[in-house]
Amino acid sequence: MDTQQQLNFNRIAEAIDYIRLNFRSQPDLDEVAAKVHLSPFHFQRLFKEWAGVSPKKFLQYTSVAYAKEILRKQEATLFDAAYDTGLSGTGRLHDLFVTIEGMTPGEYKNGGENLSINYSYAETPFGNIIVASTQRGICYMAFAEEEAVAFAAMQSHFPRAGFRQMTDIIQQNALYIFTQDWKKLNQIKLHLKGTDFQLKVWETLLKIPEGQLATYGTVAEKIQKPNASRAVGTAIGSNPVAFLIPCHRVIQSNGTLGGYMWDPRRKAAMIGWEAARVNHDRAGLPDPL
Repeated sequence: MDTQQQLNFNRIAEAIDYIRLNFRSQPDLDEVAAKVHLSPFHFQRLFKEWAGVSPKKFLQYTSVAYAKEILRKQEATLFDAAYDTGLSGTGRLHDLFVTIEGMTPGEYKNGGENLSINYSYAETPFGNIIVASTQRGICYMAFAEEEAVAFAAMQSHFPRAGFRQMTDIIQQNALYIFTQDWKKLNQIKLHLKGTDFQLKVWETLLKIPEGQLATYGTVAEKIQKPNASRAVGTAIGSNPVAFLIPCHRVIQSNGTLGGYMWDPRRKAAMIGWEAARVNHDRAGLPDPL
Protein backbone atom coordinates (compact mmCIF):
# COMPACT_ATOMS: atom_id res chain seq x y z
CA MET A 1 0.00 0.00 0.00
CA ASP A 2 1.61 3.28 -1.12
CA THR A 3 1.62 6.50 0.91
CA GLN A 4 -1.55 7.94 -0.66
CA GLN A 5 -3.43 4.65 -0.31
CA GLN A 6 -2.38 4.47 3.33
CA LEU A 7 -3.56 8.04 3.90
CA ASN A 8 -6.92 7.26 2.28
CA PHE A 9 -7.26 4.06 4.30
CA ASN A 10 -6.55 5.92 7.53
CA ARG A 11 -9.09 8.62 6.68
CA ILE A 12 -11.82 6.13 5.87
CA ALA A 13 -10.98 4.08 8.96
CA GLU A 14 -11.31 7.24 11.06
CA ALA A 15 -14.64 8.04 9.39
CA ILE A 16 -15.92 4.53 10.04
CA ASP A 17 -14.86 4.80 13.65
CA TYR A 18 -16.72 8.11 13.97
CA ILE A 19 -19.86 6.68 12.34
CA ARG A 20 -19.70 3.56 14.50
CA LEU A 21 -19.39 5.55 17.73
CA ASN A 22 -21.93 8.25 16.84
CA PHE A 23 -24.60 6.40 14.88
CA ARG A 24 -27.29 7.32 17.42
CA SER A 25 -27.06 10.98 16.42
CA GLN A 26 -27.13 10.01 12.70
CA PRO A 27 -24.20 12.27 11.66
CA ASP A 28 -24.65 13.80 8.22
CA LEU A 29 -22.15 13.94 5.35
CA ASP A 30 -20.78 17.37 6.27
CA GLU A 31 -20.15 16.35 9.88
CA VAL A 32 -18.22 13.18 9.03
CA ALA A 33 -16.29 14.87 6.22
CA ALA A 34 -15.19 17.64 8.57
CA LYS A 35 -14.01 15.03 11.06
CA VAL A 36 -11.51 13.65 8.52
CA HIS A 37 -10.61 17.11 7.12
CA LEU A 38 -12.07 16.60 3.64
CA SER A 39 -14.67 18.46 1.63
CA PRO A 40 -18.07 16.72 1.56
CA PHE A 41 -17.70 16.09 -2.19
CA HIS A 42 -14.21 14.60 -1.93
CA PHE A 43 -15.13 12.56 1.13
CA GLN A 44 -18.29 11.14 -0.50
CA ARG A 45 -16.33 10.06 -3.56
CA LEU A 46 -13.42 8.59 -1.58
CA PHE A 47 -15.71 6.75 0.82
CA LYS A 48 -17.75 5.20 -1.98
CA GLU A 49 -14.59 4.13 -3.83
CA TRP A 50 -13.29 2.42 -0.70
CA ALA A 51 -16.46 1.05 0.91
CA GLY A 52 -18.59 0.58 -2.22
CA VAL A 53 -21.53 2.51 -0.78
CA SER A 54 -22.34 6.07 0.32
CA PRO A 55 -21.58 7.16 3.90
CA LYS A 56 -25.32 7.49 4.56
CA LYS A 57 -26.04 3.93 3.42
CA PHE A 58 -23.00 2.67 5.31
CA LEU A 59 -24.34 4.31 8.46
CA GLN A 60 -27.56 2.36 7.97
CA TYR A 61 -25.73 -0.93 7.40
CA THR A 62 -23.63 -0.61 10.54
CA SER A 63 -26.18 0.81 12.97
CA VAL A 64 -27.60 -1.21 15.82
CA ALA A 65 -31.10 -0.82 14.36
CA TYR A 66 -29.98 -2.40 11.09
CA ALA A 67 -28.18 -5.22 12.89
CA LYS A 68 -31.26 -5.98 14.96
CA GLU A 69 -33.42 -5.93 11.84
CA ILE A 70 -31.14 -8.45 10.14
CA LEU A 71 -31.21 -10.71 13.20
CA ARG A 72 -35.02 -10.51 13.40
CA LYS A 73 -35.58 -11.09 9.70
CA GLN A 74 -33.40 -14.10 9.32
CA GLU A 75 -34.73 -15.83 12.45
CA ALA A 76 -31.84 -18.19 11.74
CA THR A 77 -33.55 -19.41 8.55
CA LEU A 78 -30.80 -18.35 6.16
CA PHE A 79 -28.21 -19.42 8.68
CA ASP A 80 -29.90 -22.79 9.05
CA ALA A 81 -30.21 -23.25 5.30
CA ALA A 82 -26.52 -22.56 4.79
CA TYR A 83 -25.62 -24.65 7.81
CA ASP A 84 -27.71 -27.63 6.77
CA THR A 85 -26.44 -27.66 3.19
CA GLY A 86 -22.82 -27.07 4.10
CA LEU A 87 -22.61 -23.89 2.04
CA SER A 88 -20.47 -21.04 3.25
CA GLY A 89 -23.01 -18.51 2.07
CA THR A 90 -25.85 -17.65 -0.22
CA GLY A 91 -26.20 -15.49 -3.32
CA ARG A 92 -22.81 -14.87 -4.86
CA LEU A 93 -21.21 -17.47 -2.62
CA HIS A 94 -23.69 -20.21 -3.49
CA ASP A 95 -21.06 -22.33 -5.23
CA LEU A 96 -18.11 -21.44 -3.02
CA PHE A 97 -17.19 -24.05 -0.47
CA VAL A 98 -14.62 -23.44 2.23
CA THR A 99 -13.50 -26.59 3.98
CA ILE A 100 -11.39 -27.02 7.09
CA GLU A 101 -8.84 -29.69 7.71
CA GLY A 102 -7.38 -29.77 11.19
CA MET A 103 -3.68 -30.33 11.65
CA THR A 104 -2.58 -33.68 12.99
CA PRO A 105 -2.06 -34.03 16.75
CA GLY A 106 1.66 -34.08 16.11
CA GLU A 107 1.60 -30.88 14.07
CA TYR A 108 -0.61 -29.24 16.68
CA LYS A 109 1.54 -30.32 19.63
CA ASN A 110 4.91 -29.60 18.06
CA GLY A 111 4.23 -26.07 16.87
CA GLY A 112 4.19 -26.98 13.21
CA GLU A 113 7.45 -28.92 13.26
CA ASN A 114 8.29 -30.28 9.78
CA LEU A 115 5.61 -28.06 8.21
CA SER A 116 6.70 -26.08 5.16
CA ILE A 117 4.78 -22.81 4.99
CA ASN A 118 4.70 -20.35 2.08
CA TYR A 119 3.66 -16.81 2.85
CA SER A 120 3.17 -13.52 1.04
CA TYR A 121 1.72 -10.06 1.51
CA ALA A 122 -1.23 -8.61 -0.38
CA GLU A 123 -3.51 -5.59 -0.52
CA THR A 124 -7.24 -5.90 0.15
CA PRO A 125 -10.10 -3.38 0.40
CA PHE A 126 -9.51 -3.46 4.16
CA GLY A 127 -5.75 -2.97 4.28
CA ASN A 128 -2.65 -5.10 3.92
CA ILE A 129 -2.66 -8.74 4.91
CA ILE A 130 -0.25 -11.59 5.31
CA VAL A 131 -1.47 -14.92 3.95
CA ALA A 132 0.22 -18.27 4.48
CA SER A 133 -0.33 -21.78 3.18
CA THR A 134 0.84 -25.34 3.52
CA GLN A 135 0.49 -27.83 0.70
CA ARG A 136 -2.93 -28.69 2.13
CA GLY A 137 -4.47 -25.22 2.37
CA ILE A 138 -4.46 -21.75 3.90
CA CYS A 139 -3.14 -21.91 7.45
CA TYR A 140 -3.02 -18.24 8.39
CA MET A 141 -4.34 -14.87 7.21
CA ALA A 142 -4.18 -11.64 9.19
CA PHE A 143 -4.36 -7.89 8.69
CA ALA A 144 -1.16 -6.03 9.50
CA GLU A 145 0.34 -2.84 8.13
CA GLU A 146 3.95 -3.67 9.03
CA GLU A 147 5.35 -6.77 7.36
CA ALA A 148 7.87 -7.57 10.09
CA VAL A 149 5.18 -7.42 12.77
CA ALA A 150 2.87 -9.56 10.65
CA PHE A 151 5.53 -12.20 10.11
CA ALA A 152 6.43 -12.35 13.81
CA ALA A 153 2.76 -12.84 14.76
CA MET A 154 2.39 -15.62 12.20
CA GLN A 155 5.61 -17.30 13.29
CA SER A 156 4.37 -17.40 16.88
CA HIS A 157 1.56 -19.71 15.73
CA PHE A 158 4.03 -22.13 14.14
CA PRO A 159 7.33 -21.64 16.02
CA ARG A 160 8.98 -24.75 14.58
CA ALA A 161 7.79 -24.55 10.99
CA GLY A 162 9.93 -23.68 7.98
CA PHE A 163 8.92 -20.48 6.16
CA ARG A 164 9.45 -19.37 2.58
CA GLN A 165 8.25 -16.05 1.18
CA MET A 166 6.45 -16.88 -2.05
CA THR A 167 2.97 -16.66 -3.52
CA ASP A 168 1.45 -20.01 -4.49
CA ILE A 169 -1.77 -21.03 -6.22
CA ILE A 170 -3.47 -21.80 -2.90
CA GLN A 171 -2.94 -18.21 -1.74
CA GLN A 172 -3.95 -16.76 -5.11
CA ASN A 173 -7.20 -18.69 -5.12
CA ALA A 174 -8.08 -17.52 -1.61
CA LEU A 175 -7.32 -13.88 -2.44
CA TYR A 176 -9.84 -13.89 -5.28
CA ILE A 177 -12.51 -13.55 -2.59
CA PHE A 178 -11.58 -9.84 -2.38
CA THR A 179 -11.89 -9.22 -6.13
CA GLN A 180 -14.73 -8.78 -8.58
CA ASP A 181 -13.80 -11.81 -10.64
CA TRP A 182 -15.59 -14.49 -8.64
CA LYS A 183 -15.49 -16.89 -11.59
CA LYS A 184 -11.89 -17.69 -10.73
CA LEU A 185 -12.80 -18.93 -7.27
CA ASN A 186 -12.34 -22.61 -6.64
CA GLN A 187 -12.93 -24.53 -3.46
CA ILE A 188 -10.85 -22.94 -0.72
CA LYS A 189 -9.20 -25.35 1.68
CA LEU A 190 -7.98 -24.35 5.11
CA HIS A 191 -5.34 -26.27 7.05
CA LEU A 192 -5.72 -25.06 10.62
CA LYS A 193 -4.12 -25.56 13.97
CA GLY A 194 -6.82 -25.65 16.64
CA THR A 195 -8.59 -27.72 19.29
CA ASP A 196 -11.64 -29.76 18.36
CA PHE A 197 -13.84 -27.09 19.97
CA GLN A 198 -12.18 -24.27 18.04
CA LEU A 199 -12.45 -26.13 14.74
CA LYS A 200 -16.16 -26.74 15.37
CA VAL A 201 -16.75 -23.04 16.08
CA TRP A 202 -14.78 -21.95 12.99
CA GLU A 203 -16.68 -24.40 10.79
CA THR A 204 -19.92 -22.90 12.08
CA LEU A 205 -18.76 -19.37 11.23
CA LEU A 206 -18.24 -20.48 7.63
CA LYS A 207 -21.95 -21.14 7.36
CA ILE A 208 -23.10 -17.61 8.21
CA PRO A 209 -24.23 -16.23 4.83
CA GLU A 210 -22.60 -13.16 3.36
CA GLY A 211 -24.56 -10.06 4.32
CA GLN A 212 -26.05 -11.80 7.35
CA LEU A 213 -25.16 -11.66 11.03
CA ALA A 214 -25.24 -14.07 13.95
CA THR A 215 -24.81 -13.70 17.69
CA TYR A 216 -22.41 -15.55 19.95
CA GLY A 217 -25.40 -17.31 21.45
CA THR A 218 -26.61 -18.49 18.04
CA VAL A 219 -23.20 -19.95 17.26
CA ALA A 220 -23.17 -21.69 20.67
CA GLU A 221 -26.56 -23.22 19.89
CA LYS A 222 -25.38 -24.44 16.48
CA ILE A 223 -22.55 -26.42 18.05
CA GLN A 224 -25.01 -27.75 20.66
CA LYS A 225 -23.32 -25.89 23.50
CA PRO A 226 -26.03 -23.32 24.34
CA ASN A 227 -24.36 -22.29 27.59
CA ALA A 228 -20.93 -21.84 26.08
CA SER A 229 -21.25 -18.32 24.62
CA ARG A 230 -18.16 -17.15 26.49
CA ALA A 231 -16.07 -20.09 25.25
CA VAL A 232 -17.41 -19.50 21.75
CA GLY A 233 -16.29 -15.88 21.98
CA THR A 234 -12.81 -17.00 23.00
CA ALA A 235 -12.64 -19.43 20.06
CA ILE A 236 -13.82 -16.72 17.67
CA GLY A 237 -11.15 -14.42 19.08
CA SER A 238 -8.57 -17.11 18.23
CA ASN A 239 -9.58 -17.28 14.56
CA PRO A 240 -6.32 -17.59 12.57
CA VAL A 241 -7.80 -16.75 9.15
CA ALA A 242 -9.21 -13.25 8.75
CA PHE A 243 -12.23 -12.73 6.49
CA LEU A 244 -12.26 -16.26 5.02
CA ILE A 245 -13.51 -17.47 8.38
CA PRO A 246 -16.03 -14.65 8.86
CA CYS A 247 -15.80 -13.89 12.56
CA HIS A 248 -16.69 -10.31 11.59
CA ARG A 249 -20.29 -11.53 11.03
CA VAL A 250 -20.75 -12.35 14.72
CA ILE A 251 -22.13 -9.52 16.85
CA GLN A 252 -23.56 -9.08 20.32
CA SER A 253 -27.17 -9.98 21.03
CA ASN A 254 -28.08 -6.32 21.65
CA GLY A 255 -27.14 -5.45 18.07
CA THR A 256 -23.82 -3.75 18.80
CA LEU A 257 -20.95 -4.93 16.62
CA GLY A 258 -18.57 -5.81 19.44
CA GLY A 259 -14.81 -6.16 19.23
CA TYR A 260 -12.56 -7.48 16.50
CA MET A 261 -8.95 -8.53 16.88
CA TRP A 262 -7.94 -6.74 13.68
CA ASP A 263 -9.60 -3.42 14.66
CA PRO A 264 -13.36 -2.93 15.15
CA ARG A 265 -13.31 -0.37 12.32
CA ARG A 266 -12.40 -3.14 9.91
CA LYS A 267 -15.28 -5.23 11.24
CA ALA A 268 -17.70 -2.37 10.58
CA ALA A 269 -16.22 -1.89 7.11
CA MET A 270 -16.60 -5.58 6.26
CA ILE A 271 -20.21 -5.71 7.42
CA GLY A 272 -21.08 -2.59 5.44
CA TRP A 273 -19.15 -3.78 2.36
CA GLU A 274 -20.86 -7.17 2.35
CA ALA A 275 -24.28 -5.63 2.91
CA ALA A 276 -23.65 -3.33 -0.06
CA ARG A 277 -22.61 -6.25 -2.28
CA VAL A 278 -25.65 -8.32 -1.34
CA ASN A 279 -28.04 -5.43 -1.86
CA HIS A 280 -26.48 -4.63 -5.25
CA ASP A 281 -26.88 -8.27 -6.27
CA ARG A 282 -30.52 -8.34 -5.22
CA ALA A 283 -31.20 -5.17 -7.16
CA GLY A 284 -29.39 -6.50 -10.23
CA LEU A 285 -26.91 -3.60 -10.14
CA PRO A 286 -23.22 -3.71 -11.12
CA ASP A 287 -20.73 -4.63 -8.46
CA PRO A 288 -20.03 -1.58 -6.24
CA LEU A 289 -16.27 -2.14 -6.43
